[in-house]
Amino acid sequence: MSTNAPASFTPPSLLLCTIGLSLATFMQVLDTTIANVALPTIAGNLGVSSEQSTWVITSFAVSNAIALPLTGWLSRRFGEVKLFLWATLLFVLASFMCGISTSMPELVGFRALQGIVAGPLYPMSQTLLLAVYPPAKRGMALALLAMVTVVAPIVGPILGGWITDSYSWPWIFFINIPIGLFAALVVRTQMARRPVNTQQQPLDYVGLISLIIGVGALQVVLDKGNNLDWFESNFIVIGALISLVALSVFVIWEMTDKHPIVNLRLFAYRNFRVGTLAMIGGYSGFFGVNLLLPQWLQTQMGYTATWAGLALAPIGILPVLMSPFVGKYAHKFDLRLLASLAFLAMGLSCFMRADFTNQVDFQHIAMVQLFMGIGVALFFMPTLSILLSDLPPNQIADGSGLATFLRTLGGSFAASLTTWIWIRRAEQHHAYLSENISTYDPATRHALDTLGGAGPQAYAQLEQTLNSQAYMMSTVDYFYMLGWLFAGLILLVWFAKPPFAAKAGPAAGGGH
Repeated sequence: MSTNAPASFTPPSLLLCTIGLSLATFMQVLDTTIANVALPTIAGNLGVSSEQSTWVITSFAVSNAIALPLTGWLSRRFGEVKLFLWATLLFVLASFMCGISTSMPELVGFRALQGIVAGPLYPMSQTLLLAVYPPAKRGMALALLAMVTVVAPIVGPILGGWITDSYSWPWIFFINIPIGLFAALVVRTQMARRPVNTQQQPLDYVGLISLIIGVGALQVVLDKGNNLDWFESNFIVIGALISLVALSVFVIWEMTDKHPIVNLRLFAYRNFRVGTLAMIGGYSGFFGVNLLLPQWLQTQMGYTATWAGLALAPIGILPVLMSPFVGKYAHKFDLRLLASLAFLAMGLSCFMRADFTNQVDFQHIAMVQLFMGIGVALFFMPTLSILLSDLPPNQIADGSGLATFLRTLGGSFAASLTTWIWIRRAEQHHAYLSENISTYDPATRHALDTLGGAGPQAYAQLEQTLNSQAYMMSTVDYFYMLGWLFAGLILLVWFAKPPFAAKAGPAAGGGH
């Protein structure tokens, strides 16, 4: 490590801080996906339906989305280090309680608590890393954190499946305990003597209540919309109206209140606007790929969950290898150029997937994932640096929390839209293909003869073939759409203005 670091942070101390804060981020991001593959097992053990078990995911997502934008206010009120320590220790406690839950209401309740206290972990890890690293090394700090952010959601389903199969589902929560305790111990011992910088601001009750109602309702709508057929369901209609009204009140109130709980005025900063939009768009595309690909592989290509996870995994290889170099040398380049290269690689990988057929093999899928990893490695650090670059030092925690919240919300929108687009386009393609099939058509008759005549079994096989082809065509459509999204993001990042140097937080190392 550099000797340019603050005097109280020797190279070994910086290394420990980096490991501890990165592990806390890894633990938090991991928990957004690790439970997904365990839902059938959890449902069976707790005696509930598959539909009811999805509240394990929804409760975490809703509470986490609510807590994220509160990070800035909480850090000013209690100090960065103290907020990080309490959030980490409560996350460990909530994880333990999830693991010993004996009923679905218990598990959902503790998952909600876990989501709330997980909210500040990523923004605080980012803020504290920027605070303890010297200016010349802050790009490296952001790159390392970005690497963790990329790898954790990919590892989550694979690790969750292995733990559930080899041990039992509670261990997907128990593994957080040693990780969280180690992260808290490191931060407590290395940063406890940093100066405290707190402000006794009044609590914005109107903003808080409207945020909880608006974001909570919106997240439930996004999580349950596909299962309930969207606006055909009164539950979704009512939820959407509640969210619209509450979020409208929230935005108007926060823009006019003297002490807003979420500082929406940050959007007055040009680079924060551009960087946040680029982050939302890029992350939504990345999230969409990692959501659709395993669904298609498992439902249409006959892959098991494990093999689908392995096909996805190469996307994390190059970010792990490249992130240290991106962090070390990024300051020598225009960050808009690096972000453009990231979106170019991600877009090209989507156009490559648009050439997939039902005969595509594992190696081809894995190689395209590996190629997309180039873009992912170049994506997070430049966009993070851009969005934080023109914020005042005392607004870094607010900006990080708000950007992370919007990125997370973008992922939720991407999840809902991806599934909806994929299913609807498949239905349209299926209808089109069916219209062009007639028993009087020679090609159709030849196909039926090949399948064994015109009996029920042959028609069933033909229907299966049509269905598979419709979903293949829908998958191709989706990846074409993503390819053009990334092309648009290349243009967007050039609206940012240099310089893009990342700044430290309000107190070098944060309060406690």
